[in-house]
Amino acid sequence: MTPANRLSRDEVRRVDQRTIEEFGLPGIALMENAGRGVFELLVSLKATGPVKICVGKGNNGGDGFVIARHLDNAGIPVEIYLLADPSELKGDAATNFHVARRMQIAMHVDPGLQQPQAFCEFLNTAEWIVDALLGTGVQGTIREPFSTAISCINQAQGFKLAVDLPSGLDCDTGQPLGECIHAHQTATFVAEKQGFANPDSRQYTGTIHVLQIGAPQQIVRDLLQKQDSRGI
Repeated sequence: MTPANRLSRDEVRRVDQRTIEEFGLPGIALMENAGRGVFELLVSLKATGPVKICVGKGNNGGDGFVIARHLDNAGIPVEIYLLADPSELKGDAATNFHVARRMQIAMHVDPGLQQPQAFCEFLNTAEWIVDALLGTGVQGTIREPFSTAISCINQAQGFKLAVDLPSGLDCDTGQPLGECIHAHQTATFVAEKQGFANPDSRQYTGTIHVLQIGAPQQIVRDLLQKQDSRGI
């Protein structure tokens, strides 16, 4: 894949916005497709569980709730660790949180990571750890509680799978923003991210899998044509 086939942070946002506003595909459908795609990837990687899913308050975390639901429906042991106050969840992420709660999927809630040792112990029994903490929009130095959470995840023995990109990796530069997940696998959506062109990013992404979530390819082609016209 050439650099011209990768999307920047702003372009990722535009893909979602145009898909929802111009084509009328609801955001919750994109989230469902993303989460189910990661679930199917885990199955293809022979995951049998336990799968421990670490989620934040954004849409990346919303994807994590969807992944958990599909794992639970498939009979694969799964638990969620939510590093946010449930009242802070909004929109599609909040919807999928409530579904997971009603399904009685095991969920630990510790917004400020007041119990880091409990979090590390939660991770230590995992076959797979799914990183759904932070998404492509993150900029600036990674702060608490995420810096400690990322460090705990990296120290755990299980295989790590990052959702869209490893938490702590800058979408555009491929450089870590402080603490950064070292994933064995990254399930990225629609297209590789611009930062993945940086060879140094591979120590964080591991093997990259591009998953389609239903966004019309016309949107991506338009963005790539604009890249070409700018000589990117």
